Amino acid sequence: MYDILLNIIEEIGYFALFLVLCLGLIGLPIPNEAVVMTGGALAESGVLLPVPAFIMTCLGICSAMTFGYSIGRFAGSKLSNWFSSKKNISKFVAKSEQLSERYGGYAISLSLCLPFLRHVTPYVMGLNRMNFKRFALFAYPSAFVWTLIYFIIGTFVGDQVQALSDNIYKYGIWIVFALAAVVISFLVYRYVKSRQQKNQLERPM
Repeated sequence: MYDILLNIIEEIGYFALFLVLCLGLIGLPIPNEAVVMTGGALAESGVLLPVPAFIMTCLGICSAMTFGYSIGRFAGSKLSNWFSSKKNISKFVAKSEQLSERYGGYAISLSLCLPFLRHVTPYVMGLNRMNFKRFALFAYPSAFVWTLIYFIIGTFVGDQVQALSDNIYKYGIWIVFALAAVVISFLVYRYVKSRQQKNQLERPM
């Protein structure tokens, strides 16, 4: 799986990050977490430039979410009966409905941390006729933050992306919270340390 991703990136470059994340909607067997962290790891190693790599991964996530919303909004009524007949899919649709009823638009943000639900929830929001502006208000900032977290994690883990991605897929949101806490703590530590060094340099001799 990881080798497939690297081969695609080698063939078509930055656009691969966008393409693979979009195709994840139709079942390409590469978890989104692995794709985004790979972008971060390759940026850290110098294979890709950080800004274009991050932009393409973020746009890929946003495009997949928009596509799911559009299907639900414009073709959801035609697909709902077919989804209901598929036990596995209907189970995730029901969970997304529960999230939507309980958290409203914030369900979009929460679903990003949950494999497969991140694909189903935009569809459910479209099916429920959520206004696109409201959808965008929750979806795109959440996608930016989610992508940023995993991209930064990728710069730290390097060639351990695949193993970490498997654990995230298995343990879901708890791993996300733990990793986010570690990253935030590290960034705060770096900020405080840099401020202390700056203050020391500014002190009169």
